[in-house]
Amino acid sequence: MKKHLLSVFVLATTAFLSASAQGGGEGGISPSMLEQIRQSYQGTPADKALRNAIGNNDIRRLALNQENMKGMDTHFSVRVKSSGITDQKSSGRCWLFTGLNVMRAKTMARFGFPSFEFSEVYPFFWDQLEKSNLFLQGVIDTGKLPMSDQTVEWLFKHPLSDGGTFTGVADIVSKYGLVPAEAMPETNSSSNTSRMASLISLKLKEYGLQLRDMIARGAKADELEREKTAMLGTVYRMLVLNLGMPPAEFDYVRKDAKGNPVETEHHTPMTFLQKYGDTKLLTDYVMLMNDPTREYYKTYEIDYDRHRYDGHNWTYVNLPIEDIKQMAIASLKDSTMMYFSCDVGQQLNSERGLLDVNNYDYASLMGVTFGMDKKQRIATFSSGSSHAMTLAGVDLDKDGKPVKWLVENSWGASSGWQGHLIMTDRWFDEYMFRLVVETKYVPEKVMKLFRQEPIKLPAWDPMFAEEE
Repeated sequence: MKKHLLSVFVLATTAFLSASAQGGGEGGISPSMLEQIRQSYQGTPADKALRNAIGNNDIRRLALNQENMKGMDTHFSVRVKSSGITDQKSSGRCWLFTGLNVMRAKTMARFGFPSFEFSEVYPFFWDQLEKSNLFLQGVIDTGKLPMSDQTVEWLFKHPLSDGGTFTGVADIVSKYGLVPAEAMPETNSSSNTSRMASLISLKLKEYGLQLRDMIARGAKADELEREKTAMLGTVYRMLVLNLGMPPAEFDYVRKDAKGNPVETEHHTPMTFLQKYGDTKLLTDYVMLMNDPTREYYKTYEIDYDRHRYDGHNWTYVNLPIEDIKQMAIASLKDSTMMYFSCDVGQQLNSERGLLDVNNYDYASLMGVTFGMDKKQRIATFSSGSSHAMTLAGVDLDKDGKPVKWLVENSWGASSGWQGHLIMTDRWFDEYMFRLVVETKYVPEKVMKLFRQEPIKLPAWDPMFAEEE
């Protein structure tokens, strides 16, 4: 390098480093701004004590509101009876456990079973195969679009998930039926889904690129269909290795209320669904949402928020919270549980099994306020539907207004309060999102809203939230 050019380079580099050190870029933290920031921290003895405490403890324990630790009221004036808490373990199948728990409660009441459980791994097997097809066919449908297209990008970011919604329960079970838990038991991979899901997802992304290459070379539809079928064959094998072979037929030993064998029945998954399931639940329901970021009394549909390519997107009517509560109360009074989802991680005291906006006082601990309302939290991606449970009870005051709610969870019998969570009505207002209600509990004015042409929302909308 010539001496003159070297000098210019050195000077330019020195100027750049000097400007960087001084924070010379517009919008950056300048030395004067940094000094103001430093001066704003007073370092009081109270701050030092808090720093020592927070540095050596769980923030949640320090923020635990002792004033809210009084005896917990576990009485519910309206409660649907059920028996046996299920456990999804380390998987995102809460949507599936919840949907089957709603159906299970009806089965136990109808047949007088002391306990009963559908196999959760059986429909999960088909769910994963159907979602794999949803991804591959989505890649084919968008094959001529660039990889930078938002839909294409979304597909490759979300090739497979173990989460879902009630539409998945309805679409998968109505197509493949159900089996009892003993006909297809849990495996390590069904209870711990992350490794299996990551491997299948990796393979699906590879297959997605191959399909796009075929489309770029001018492959015809029938050629793409044959290739996709072969790819799904590989996915099927991976699912069998991880989850077991889904039974095409099986024997079921029916027992009486005392647990004594009564009859051995031969079934297919569809005949078992027809006898012990609730096919009406899979068709006569509506999905409700409380999303204050969007206009109420409108119908919305989220693209790709489905479990089968030929299935149904999550389609819902957006309603004020009080309207939803009235339908929930009507259902519970008629001994009918519901699929319910919320932002369960917000203000959860897991040891007590209590969801209450006053469980933790982070504001007092940190000396700052947290002032966003529900609408603002949704708009900033700070809150959304994260977990599905079975709405099983409500406690009403003398005027018929709800004081607290009860949900049957799927985190095992030792979790929360006897496998349940209790939520205050105020918490319900702030963090409840979705509810699935049978149509007979829905006023006609709400049913009419479902006849609207839905407002189509993209897959990357904040309301695309698969409960886990």
